[in-house]
Amino acid sequence: MRLRPGGPAIVARKENRIESRVGRVQIAGNEDPSQYRFSPGQLQEDGTGLLFRAREASLLHIFLGAREWNAHGSAGILESKKPAKHEAEHSFHGIQKVTMQRCPWARNELAARYHDEEWGVPVHDDRLLFEFLILEGAQAGLSWDTILKKRDHYRLVFDGFDPVKVAGYDASKVEQLLSDPGIVRNRLKIASAVTNAKAFLETAQEFDSFDAYIWRFVGGSPKVNAWTSLERLPAKTPESYAMSKDLQRRGFKFVGSTICYAFMQAVGMVNDHTLDCFRRVGGHA
Repeated sequence: MRLRPGGPAIVARKENRIESRVGRVQIAGNEDPSQYRFSPGQLQEDGTGLLFRAREASLLHIFLGAREWNAHGSAGILESKKPAKHEAEHSFHGIQKVTMQRCPWARNELAARYHDEEWGVPVHDDRLLFEFLILEGAQAGLSWDTILKKRDHYRLVFDGFDPVKVAGYDASKVEQLLSDPGIVRNRLKIASAVTNAKAFLETAQEFDSFDAYIWRFVGGSPKVNAWTSLERLPAKTPESYAMSKDLQRRGFKFVGSTICYAFMQAVGMVNDHTLDCFRRVGGHA
């Protein structure tokens, strides 16, 4: 089995481990190869072979490769069972069952995709770090689902979260954004995006990159926690407090310690996937 650039792929292996990858999985059949393209909660067939869809499922079971659970052999028949809360079960020829469990907060398809592909994955790209900084500030007082639904539009009207462009926004641009229903229309939050863009560029210049600056608060490596349930996750930590204090000193707005901790979770500075989550079990978060 080989992975090629494409969509995120989820693969069930013989040893019953589930791996999450970014790429396209090619499965060799007896005669014609079958290619599948995956996204969490939905499978699309690119070639010949078998597929199924699982919507609004927080747990997804995927079975590939009929013989010896490897990349060879013809695909078999999938028999679907009614999913219980937070899970969807599928058996492969009645032979084996694999469970993939997510952190319970990922309760819808959009949140599940974000959870599977981004949350807790270390980010070292300055543009993406800036995006999360702005989005986490916009979330203040709102749900993250609200921000995820507006994220694509945010990218459109905020010039792809290019900090150089955002730093140049004038009063007329701010008024334009305030009239846009596709984003959170809060004057202070929109104004803070411009302020933060300027502070972001100054900080990046001082440390050669914002990445080099921000990762200092966890010593340059992700802090891997071992939570057994969501109830044990903290809202803020000494690290997020230190980050918040320093960011505010540098002129950043909407960077309280709770917002900073959410940012740290988003960009993988901390790994807060619960111990039973497949993103921890597979070792890829």
